[in-house]
Amino acid sequence: MCKGLAALPHSCLERAKEIKIKLGILLQKPDSVGDIVIPYNEKPEKPAKTHKPSLDEALQWRDSLDKLLQNNYGLASFKSFLKSEFSEENLEFWIACEDYKKIKSPAKMAEKAKQIYEEFIQAEAPKEVNIDHFTKDITMKNLVEPSLSSFDMAQKRIHALMEKDSLPCFVRSEFYQELIK
Repeated sequence: MCKGLAALPHSCLERAKEIKIKLGILLQKPDSVGDIVIPYNEKPEKPAKTHKPSLDEALQWRDSLDKLLQNNYGLASFKSFLKSEFSEENLEFWIACEDYKKIKSPAKMAEKAKQIYEEFIQAEAPKEVNIDHFTKDITMKNLVEPSLSSFDMAQKRIHALMEKDSLPCFVRSEFYQELIK
């Protein structure tokens, strides 16, 4: 183990220099786009194959999360932005709830409810959303007998969170600023 520079054995000092050089290389900006290394294979999502919104439509998104979510292009842009910020779990939960409400079969509803709970609600879920304990408890009670409204309270809380936090960040982002140019 290394203890102070004066007492460093020669090999330990050399190792520290190697690490410094490697870190320096990693921290350098790439000379060209070809030098950029993407850490995973997933390509950024492109907006849905719909028309680009008019300036008026896009400007309405600043004040209305619902208008943004109802527009396929806006939804895709918002989702891409959230992915770039590593915070897409709230939107994914909201979309899962919307899909859940379209289910007609009680068996499929119970299956989807379990999936949503395990993916987003339960403690240590892979994409756990930030809801208070009261809302979590109500949602769990609703899932004893799943219905179309089982996730309503949690979905409303997440919608309010996105409206308060995510939407203002999106509106200030390059994703949005490019749309309103």
